[in-house]
Amino acid sequence: MIEHTSANPADPCEPLEQKSTEITVVRPDPQTLSYQRLPDFVGLSANTAGAKGISMQLVIIPPGGIAQPHVHPEHETALYLLKGRVEVCYGQGLKQCKVCEAGDFVFTPPGVPHQPRNLSATEPVYVVTARNDPDEQEKIVPYDPTLESQ
Repeated sequence: MIEHTSANPADPCEPLEQKSTEITVVRPDPQTLSYQRLPDFVGLSANTAGAKGISMQLVIIPPGGIAQPHVHPEHETALYLLKGRVEVCYGQGLKQCKVCEAGDFVFTPPGVPHQPRNLSATEPVYVVTARNDPDEQEKIVPYDPTLESQ
Protein backbone atom coordinates (compact mmCIF):
# COMPACT_ATOMS: atom_id res chain seq x y z
CA MET A 1 0.00 0.00 0.00
CA ILE A 2 1.26 3.48 -0.86
CA GLU A 3 0.01 6.49 1.05
CA HIS A 4 0.89 10.04 0.04
CA THR A 5 0.70 12.73 2.69
CA SER A 6 0.91 16.38 1.75
CA ALA A 7 0.81 19.76 3.43
CA ASN A 8 -1.30 20.83 0.44
CA PRO A 9 -3.65 17.97 -0.50
CA ALA A 10 -3.64 17.15 -4.21
CA ASP A 11 -6.62 17.85 -6.43
CA PRO A 12 -8.26 14.42 -6.93
CA CYS A 13 -8.65 15.21 -10.66
CA GLU A 14 -4.90 15.79 -11.12
CA PRO A 15 -2.29 12.99 -11.31
CA LEU A 16 -0.34 12.73 -8.06
CA GLU A 17 3.20 14.05 -8.44
CA GLN A 18 5.65 13.96 -5.57
CA LYS A 19 6.62 17.47 -4.54
CA SER A 20 8.93 18.70 -1.83
CA THR A 21 5.92 19.18 0.47
CA GLU A 22 4.86 15.52 0.32
CA ILE A 23 5.94 12.38 2.09
CA THR A 24 5.20 8.86 0.92
CA VAL A 25 4.48 5.95 3.23
CA VAL A 26 4.84 2.48 1.72
CA ARG A 27 3.49 -0.63 3.37
CA PRO A 28 5.07 -3.35 1.27
CA ASP A 29 2.99 -5.84 -0.58
CA PRO A 30 3.80 -9.53 -0.17
CA GLN A 31 7.38 -10.55 -0.74
CA THR A 32 9.04 -10.74 -4.10
CA LEU A 33 12.29 -12.49 -4.95
CA SER A 34 15.46 -10.50 -5.51
CA TYR A 35 17.85 -11.38 -8.33
CA GLN A 36 19.70 -13.32 -5.65
CA ARG A 37 16.54 -15.44 -5.13
CA LEU A 38 16.13 -14.08 -1.59
CA PRO A 39 12.79 -12.88 -0.16
CA ASP A 40 12.57 -9.13 -0.65
CA PHE A 41 9.97 -6.60 0.51
CA VAL A 42 10.21 -3.51 -1.69
CA GLY A 43 9.87 -0.35 0.33
CA LEU A 44 10.99 2.85 -1.33
CA SER A 45 11.91 3.05 -4.99
CA ALA A 46 11.22 4.99 -8.16
CA ASN A 47 8.03 2.94 -8.65
CA THR A 48 6.65 3.13 -5.12
CA ALA A 49 7.69 6.61 -4.02
CA GLY A 50 8.99 8.47 -7.06
CA ALA A 51 12.52 8.29 -5.66
CA LYS A 52 15.19 9.69 -7.96
CA GLY A 53 18.40 8.40 -6.42
CA ILE A 54 17.70 5.88 -3.65
CA SER A 55 15.87 2.63 -2.96
CA MET A 56 15.29 0.82 0.30
CA GLN A 57 13.88 -2.59 1.13
CA LEU A 58 13.80 -5.41 3.63
CA VAL A 59 15.65 -8.58 2.59
CA ILE A 60 15.33 -11.88 4.42
CA ILE A 61 18.08 -14.48 4.14
CA PRO A 62 16.50 -17.82 5.07
CA PRO A 63 18.21 -20.22 7.49
CA GLY A 64 21.40 -21.47 5.84
CA GLY A 65 20.73 -19.17 2.86
CA ILE A 66 23.53 -17.85 0.71
CA ALA A 67 23.50 -15.36 -2.15
CA GLN A 68 25.33 -16.04 -5.37
CA PRO A 69 28.69 -14.22 -5.63
CA HIS A 70 28.08 -10.89 -7.33
CA VAL A 71 29.14 -7.29 -7.91
CA HIS A 72 27.15 -4.05 -8.04
CA PRO A 73 29.17 -2.20 -10.71
CA GLU A 74 27.67 1.25 -10.29
CA HIS A 75 25.90 1.67 -6.96
CA GLU A 76 26.79 1.83 -3.29
CA THR A 77 24.88 -0.41 -0.90
CA ALA A 78 24.22 0.25 2.76
CA LEU A 79 22.79 -2.41 5.08
CA TYR A 80 21.50 -2.54 8.64
CA LEU A 81 21.17 -5.98 10.19
CA LEU A 82 17.98 -6.13 12.23
CA LYS A 83 18.27 -9.78 13.25
CA GLY A 84 20.75 -12.62 12.80
CA ARG A 85 24.39 -13.18 11.84
CA VAL A 86 25.85 -13.10 8.34
CA GLU A 87 29.28 -13.95 7.02
CA VAL A 88 30.17 -11.74 4.06
CA CYS A 89 33.05 -12.93 1.91
CA TYR A 90 34.33 -10.22 -0.41
CA GLY A 91 37.15 -8.88 -2.53
CA GLN A 92 39.26 -10.59 -5.15
CA GLY A 93 38.50 -14.32 -5.07
CA LEU A 94 36.16 -13.72 -2.07
CA LYS A 95 39.16 -14.42 0.16
CA GLN A 96 38.31 -11.83 2.81
CA CYS A 97 35.44 -12.47 5.22
CA LYS A 98 33.68 -10.53 7.97
CA VAL A 99 30.97 -11.66 10.34
CA CYS A 100 28.19 -9.12 10.79
CA GLU A 101 25.47 -9.34 13.42
CA ALA A 102 22.27 -7.60 14.50
CA GLY A 103 22.91 -3.90 15.06
CA ASP A 104 25.75 -3.65 12.52
CA PHE A 105 25.76 -1.21 9.63
CA VAL A 106 27.56 -2.51 6.52
CA PHE A 107 28.72 -0.51 3.48
CA THR A 108 29.65 -2.09 0.14
CA PRO A 109 31.25 0.23 -2.43
CA PRO A 110 30.55 -0.21 -6.14
CA GLY A 111 32.61 -2.89 -7.87
CA VAL A 112 33.45 -4.96 -4.78
CA PRO A 113 32.64 -8.67 -5.28
CA HIS A 114 30.77 -10.13 -2.30
CA GLN A 115 28.67 -13.05 -1.10
CA PRO A 116 26.57 -12.99 2.10
CA ARG A 117 25.67 -16.20 3.95
CA ASN A 118 23.29 -16.70 6.87
CA LEU A 119 25.29 -18.40 9.63
CA SER A 120 22.22 -19.94 11.29
CA ALA A 121 20.66 -23.21 10.17
CA THR A 122 17.43 -22.39 12.05
CA GLU A 123 16.86 -18.60 12.10
CA PRO A 124 16.38 -16.14 9.22
CA VAL A 125 18.40 -12.93 8.88
CA TYR A 126 16.53 -9.64 8.48
CA VAL A 127 18.39 -6.85 6.68
CA VAL A 128 17.28 -3.33 5.73
CA THR A 129 19.09 -2.38 2.53
CA ALA A 130 19.49 0.96 0.80
CA ARG A 131 21.35 1.88 -2.36
CA ASN A 132 21.88 4.94 -4.50
CA ASP A 133 19.85 3.46 -7.33
CA PRO A 134 16.07 4.04 -7.38
CA ASP A 135 15.16 0.78 -9.15
CA GLU A 136 13.35 -1.91 -7.18
CA GLN A 137 15.66 -4.64 -8.45
CA GLU A 138 19.36 -4.16 -7.84
CA LYS A 139 21.75 -4.17 -10.77
CA ILE A 140 24.11 -7.10 -10.28
CA VAL A 141 26.78 -8.84 -12.28
CA PRO A 142 27.50 -12.48 -11.36
CA TYR A 143 31.02 -12.99 -10.07
CA ASP A 144 33.12 -16.14 -10.44
CA PRO A 145 35.76 -16.13 -7.67
CA THR A 146 37.68 -18.98 -9.35
CA LEU A 147 38.60 -16.77 -12.31
CA GLU A 148 40.61 -14.38 -10.11
CA SER A 149 42.08 -16.86 -7.65
CA GLN A 150 44.20 -18.66 -10.22
